[in-house]
Amino acid sequence: MAYTTIDNPELYFQTKLYTGNGSTQSITLDGDENMQPDMVWIKVRSTTGDHGVFDSQRGGTTKFIRPNKTNAETTSDSISSLNSDGFSLGAGWNDNTATFVAWCWKESSTAGFDIVTYTGNETDDTDISHSLSAVPHAILVKKRNGATNWVVYHQGMDNTHGMYLDTTSAKVDSAAFWSDEDPTSSVFTLGDSGSVNGNTDTFVAYLFSEKQGYSKFGSYTGNGNADGEFIYLGFRPALVIIKSSSATSAWYMWDNKRLGYNVDNNEIYASSNHAEQTDDRIDLLSNGFKMRTSDSTLNGGTLIYMAFAEAPFVNSNGVPCNAR
Repeated sequence: MAYTTIDNPELYFQTKLYTGNGSTQSITLDGDENMQPDMVWIKVRSTTGDHGVFDSQRGGTTKFIRPNKTNAETTSDSISSLNSDGFSLGAGWNDNTATFVAWCWKESSTAGFDIVTYTGNETDDTDISHSLSAVPHAILVKKRNGATNWVVYHQGMDNTHGMYLDTTSAKVDSAAFWSDEDPTSSVFTLGDSGSVNGNTDTFVAYLFSEKQGYSKFGSYTGNGNADGEFIYLGFRPALVIIKSSSATSAWYMWDNKRLGYNVDNNEIYASSNHAEQTDDRIDLLSNGFKMRTSDSTLNGGTLIYMAFAEAPFVNSNGVPCNAR
C-alpha cells in the first residue's frame, strides 16, 4: 500500500519564524535537511504589515508582490538571495525586534510545485505550459506590471469560478478567468480577463498539484457547530489555508510553528495586513485538521483549503507519525 510519495516534506516545504534586526541578516531554516527555497512568503506577526512573496523566477529575489494587495511587482532590497538552506534579508520584512513568519517552498515536480511566468495576449482559450507533469489542483495568478487582483483557481470551485486572494469576496463565476476549461498535465487555460491575460502584460502563476502524504487541495461543508468538521489529509499539516467559497470571509492561514500546539494555533489573514490573531479555532492533527468554532466563515457553507505536510500520517515503510 502506498501511504505517501514524499517521506520527508522538509525537503520541499518549511515554515520559519524569525525576529527582525533592522539591518541585514541570514535566515537559516530549521529542518534536519537543507532546502534552498524557490518561493518565500513572509508576513510580520507582531504588528500590521503587508505580506510579501519572493521567488527565483521573476528576474531576481529583490522583486516582490503583496498577496494582500492588488499592487504591481515592486523592487527593493528585502531579500538579497535564496540560499542553500534559507534566505538573506535586507531592510524589508526585517524591522528591528518585530517577529515574522516565512513559508518556504522548493520548486519541484516531485512535490507538485511550479512557478510559471508568461506574457498575456487578452485572447480567450489561451494555453500556458507548465512543468508539473501532473494536473494542477490550485493556481495563484498575479499581474506583475500593474494593479489587479490575484486570481485563484482551485479544484474545489471547478473551472467556471475563480476567487481573489487579496479580498474577502466569495467565488466569482466567470469564463474570463479559465475559459471554463480544466487544467491538464501540460497546460492551464486562460480566458480574456485582464487579471490573468491582459495584452502584453506580464504575469506570474504559482501552480500546485496534490501529492499523497504531502499536499492536498480540497473542500468541505461546515457543520456550524463548535465541535466542527474533521478534514482528513493523510498527513500532519505544516500549513493550512482556508477560505469560504460560498460567502465573504478572510483567507485564514495556520502553521505548525505559531504557537505549535493545540488548541493554540494563531491565525494570519492572507487577504489583509492585520497582525497575527490569537483566536483558537483549529486543531492540527497527525492526519488532518479539525475546526473548533461555529463561525460560519470557517465552519459553515462550502470552504476550500490548501494544506502542506510536516510529516506523512504513515511513511513509505508503514511507520505512523506522532500526534502534536
